[in-house]
Amino acid sequence: MTRRLAEVAKKVGVSEATVSRVLNDKPGVSEATRQAVLSALDVLGYERPTQLRGERARLVGLVLPELQNPIFPAFAEVIGGALAQLGLTPVLCTQTKGGVSEADYVTLLLQQQVSGVVFAGGLYAQADAPHDHYKELADRNIPVVLVNAAIEHLGFPAVSCDDAVAVEQAWRHLASLGHERIGLVLGPGDHMPSARKLAAARSVAGDLPEERVARAIFSIEGGHAAATRLIDRGVTGIICASDPLALGAIRAARRKGLDVPSEISVVGYDDSAFMNCTEPPLTTVRQPIEAMGRAAVELLNAQIGGTAVPAEELLFEPELVVRGSTAQAPRA
Repeated sequence: MTRRLAEVAKKVGVSEATVSRVLNDKPGVSEATRQAVLSALDVLGYERPTQLRGERARLVGLVLPELQNPIFPAFAEVIGGALAQLGLTPVLCTQTKGGVSEADYVTLLLQQQVSGVVFAGGLYAQADAPHDHYKELADRNIPVVLVNAAIEHLGFPAVSCDDAVAVEQAWRHLASLGHERIGLVLGPGDHMPSARKLAAARSVAGDLPEERVARAIFSIEGGHAAATRLIDRGVTGIICASDPLALGAIRAARRKGLDVPSEISVVGYDDSAFMNCTEPPLTTVRQPIEAMGRAAVELLNAQIGGTAVPAEELLFEPELVVRGSTAQAPRA
């Protein structure tokens, strides 16, 4: 018991006597300090005293699909920082192939009595994926916020970058450079952000042949394979659904002996870390992750505080960032 008091006190920066008062539900401790002590108990893996177990912990699950794409650590940094400012502790849950599933993480988070969950990418964006764990969160009235496009009818608020505007910006940029044969590298067919991007491309292009659309898993290798198919079909400009896909597209062009950007132009999506340091520096469409991450936390905190938040989607405007991977279309 003494060791536990000392560890919690050190974690929070208060005296052991203050921790003892909180654990014994005694008066004389501010609400902020009380919540900090309870959060420290949860983080350090100690059980709360029986009389305090009815309360939800000041923990928030932050569920990410991966960490290899730099955009997800960037979201985690923004969201984690905004949660900490509110006295909430993020619990990072990252999926790995063959490891803990998203549904398993939800079960673990429910066992920890989290105050809410932010999903920054996940199965909610895939129409054909299992979604029962989202229903369980809804049934238990756990506050949830989704980041970026989700399937319909999940009933959670969301913050998203406007996929349609992103593609329109990228398409018009390439068209202004004289590109007429423009292709898309998108995610799987059931991926909602990719579906929105495809719809926007068809709208702005007027006529987009199916052969100009290539599907891929979200990785450099996936982008390489998909872009190879598009290059073989004669495209001169490629719009990708993520920056790693775009890096794969650049690699595909080089493997075919083509120069980027004089022979093939490539546009990414996200403007994740170090895209200005690639060779050539990547032209991409920037997601406003700072604004999106803070909005997600505001929506979650409102729910935690008991405010009814509509299950609506807030759309944020992307920004085209022109660098060195796009240029005038090659002359026929």
